[in-house]
Amino acid sequence: MKSGVQIQRQGKVKDVSASTAAAGWPAEEIETTVALIQALIPLGLHAVGEALAAEVVALAGDRYRRTGGRPGVVRWGQQPGSVYLADQKLPIPVPRVRDQAANREVPLATYERLQQPRAADAGLFRKILVGLTCRQYAACAEAVPTAFGLSASSVSRRFIRASARHLQTLCERRLDRDEFVALVLDGKTFAADTIVIALGITTTGEKKILGFVQTATENEPVWAAFLRELLERGLRTEQGLLCVMDGAKGLRKAIQTVFGGQAVVQRCQWHKRENVVRYLPKGQQATWRRRLQQAYERPTYAEAKAALLRLRQALRPVNLSAVTSLDEGFEETLTLHRLGVFATLDISLKTTNCLESLNAQLGQLTDKVDHWRTSDQKQRWVASALLLIEPRLRRIKGYRPLRQLQDTLQRERQRQSALQSRIA
Repeated sequence: MKSGVQIQRQGKVKDVSASTAAAGWPAEEIETTVALIQALIPLGLHAVGEALAAEVVALAGDRYRRTGGRPGVVRWGQQPGSVYLADQKLPIPVPRVRDQAANREVPLATYERLQQPRAADAGLFRKILVGLTCRQYAACAEAVPTAFGLSASSVSRRFIRASARHLQTLCERRLDRDEFVALVLDGKTFAADTIVIALGITTTGEKKILGFVQTATENEPVWAAFLRELLERGLRTEQGLLCVMDGAKGLRKAIQTVFGGQAVVQRCQWHKRENVVRYLPKGQQATWRRRLQQAYERPTYAEAKAALLRLRQALRPVNLSAVTSLDEGFEETLTLHRLGVFATLDISLKTTNCLESLNAQLGQLTDKVDHWRTSDQKQRWVASALLLIEPRLRRIKGYRPLRQLQDTLQRERQRQSALQSRIA
């Protein structure tokens, strides 16, 4: 396998390690540039919008005023368009301006200037990286217009202040502004490490990326520290929290250590089913996979548990290791059933599929890197990609009963608290 960074453009994979060295631009600079372009795209689009709006004001005057601008030049709605930020083409709404006397449209010079890709300056992006690292948001924001080909005069001080605040929000956003009812945790492999991502589900079904941590597969202290960080940033658990996860024992222990009785765990039924059938001969796996799936799809807790126990008895003569795998975390695979919400929320919360989908999109942006040099490189790529993906995340399917789930979790937390008090 070659060493270096690969970039995918228009369906082709290009190894840039050799060509960039020959051109005097090291592969590390390319990697930094691409990652920062992805992280700064929201700021770049904001800068473009501000620049286009400023040019429209110069041509047609302020909105709803008859003074200012050129005589006979008026606003004329907007249309879909696209611009290049460095070498990335992105859609953007473009305002239109018309000269009524000449009966023609007036082109926007800023828009025309952004219709062609331009080479990124490695030194400028290094400056932006230093600004991000040192949390000098204002200095970093001042460099964004030049980085994306906008003249300094086209962007006001107001944009610099606003974009600095926006960048700070992306990097240090609080979690107490949303009401989360579920937390989905799953990992993606990066060479010898695992990046575990936390995806929050709000009471209105929206998906929010809460953060990620680089860790080994069974590193309970690291996961516990990560969950405590989420609490410090404002994640609220007093109303109860459903944690959807696979069978990682270290992660399960960390949830118990940090959240205690305020969280209940739903083990991913897909992972459990696959863990069980992998002990069986390939010729039998499809049959047992189907039987297990049918058992889990029973609508009530009593029916699902009874069906699984019957399968357990039938599985004992076949493979005791598969039975042991089924027994491990047995009750936690039925949490949604036990809470009485499986019939309405099974499609979204019985597995970690919503995070698997996010991981697939993350892979499209990161899997072309065939050699990860440092932890910092991994985390910058992951953070940049997640910021790019998050605006495209849709609500979970069947989100309307999430309020019912929250009420059920609150009652479950109170029941557990009362039980512990009686034991004490």
